[in-house]
Amino acid sequence: MLVWHTRTVVTASVLLHRDEIGIADVSCRHRCGRGRDGDAAQHHALVFVRRGCFHRSVDGVDHLLDPTRAYCMNPGQEQRYDHPHDHGDDCTAITLQPGLVASLWGGDPTLPAAPMPSAPAVDLEHRLLLAASRRGEDAHELTERAILLTAAALEQADPRRVDAGRPATLRARRNVADAAHEALAADPDRSLPDVAADLGVSAHHLSRIFRAAAGHTLSRHRMRLRVRAALERLAGGERSLARLAADLGFADQSHLCRVIRSETGHTPSALRRALA
Repeated sequence: MLVWHTRTVVTASVLLHRDEIGIADVSCRHRCGRGRDGDAAQHHALVFVRRGCFHRSVDGVDHLLDPTRAYCMNPGQEQRYDHPHDHGDDCTAITLQPGLVASLWGGDPTLPAAPMPSAPAVDLEHRLLLAASRRGEDAHELTERAILLTAAALEQADPRRVDAGRPATLRARRNVADAAHEALAADPDRSLPDVAADLGVSAHHLSRIFRAAAGHTLSRHRMRLRVRAALERLAGGERSLARLAADLGFADQSHLCRVIRSETGHTPSALRRALA
């Protein structure tokens, strides 16, 4: 647990902290009343309100937030949170590094000041992402989903900014997808932001381009490469599933077994007998 603001009534459980992105479950139990002046934001973040209602004052401008809205924070912003009711609120915060912010927001590292509507599909995806994060699902998949969710939310504010930098032609997009294939073939553990930076495109554009070309997400492709490598090792007589999981980047042996069964319909033990 960590303190998200300076008040101890606000805590955040960090569910993902990887590469250029983080996911936190933020809980506030502030009673009805005015908040404390001078609390400064420490991160770039996109925050979804899940429950409750509060006022956020930044640079002298007051905004009302409830579960139909999302808002952004920029480092150094002085902010105050006022609560019209008791019982506090619960939010989901996606923290972002400046380079990722700029790639998502047309090159600008400063996120919008005004709240954004949280469309039903966007709100549901954020709740599904939170549930997947609580279950400890694959970090690469969570990262890709968080980036796409952030882009979808920012599109509510200015779709032209979010679309800036997208490769214009079909051939250019195909070249980007092929280059991503090459990068992951060399190192399946490379993150989406890392590959995108090397290819000179934003992470959310790479995710969309890759899915359109391959028919599945980049995180799914990464997992399929790991499964193929596991099958090759099983065919060669590998006996230790724990060693196989550790070598190939699975969370543990149980994760290896779940993914292989999901991809092939068979257990690793059955596949080892069939392939040997």
